[in-house]
Amino acid sequence: MFYRPEDGHGLPHNPFNALIVPRPIGWISSRGADGVDNLAPYSFFNGCAYTPPQVMFASTGAKEDRNGTKDSLANIRETGVFCVNLVAQAMTDEMNASSQTLPAGTSEFDHAGLERAECETIACSRVKHAPASLECRMSQIVELEGAANAVCFGTVTGIHMRDDYLVEGMFDITRFTPLARLGYRDYTVVKETFTLARPDD
Repeated sequence: MFYRPEDGHGLPHNPFNALIVPRPIGWISSRGADGVDNLAPYSFFNGCAYTPPQVMFASTGAKEDRNGTKDSLANIRETGVFCVNLVAQAMTDEMNASSQTLPAGTSEFDHAGLERAECETIACSRVKHAPASLECRMSQIVELEGAANAVCFGTVTGIHMRDDYLVEGMFDITRFTPLARLGYRDYTVVKETFTLARPDD
């Protein structure tokens, strides 16, 4: 099968997201200028540089009460900082609850019943019991083609890792089975890994 996106795919559901899998979930916490903490999952998320460490996430779509964007991006534009929290399988329900569209000024931490902790290097909350959290200073926001599409880049200024997931000096993701996004309404978890040496190692 071949199709041009502008012509449509003719399938019951859009296959685009199902082709880019699995995608890590960036559980983005931010704080507005009004002091309200926001939390939302983004599956267009990844690391993008080592030195200095940098991450990115893409925001698509908009809320009626946020002038053409979503709460996370609006908050980051106001304050210049955000935090990326990893999602363990055990936090699936809380992650899903935080994805609900709520009025601006409502904290998803409270809505999802999540305990928060203050970040060390930025004025922002993080998910207290997340496996790891990356404190970030926004470096740039790039507007993309299409309505309400933007990519936010951030430089990592602080990293939290839970001690119970450190094994012999390495962060062991199989201890918490990270949640990942697939296409449609589907998710998966990472339960096993394997090591592969590069040809030039």
